[in-house]
Amino acid sequence: MGQQTLNPHGIDSIAWMQQLAGRMDQLKSRAEIESALDDVEYLMEALDPELQESAYQLIEALRRRLEALEQ
Repeated sequence: MGQQTLNPHGIDSIAWMQQLAGRMDQLKSRAEIESALDDVEYLMEALDPELQESAYQLIEALRRRLEALEQ
């Protein structure tokens, strides 16, 4: 079994980010997107440096969805 990356709250960070990325198209409202963005930014503080790039990519994708709503 591979090593799991857990943050201090016991969340499997990799699996959580994968789940969020997989349901990104389901985030329709500004509130849903902002909530997900807040969650990823909070999680960033607990991530190992090698996982932070994936989190940054997720943040950028969420910001693009937010910008698309504003147009």
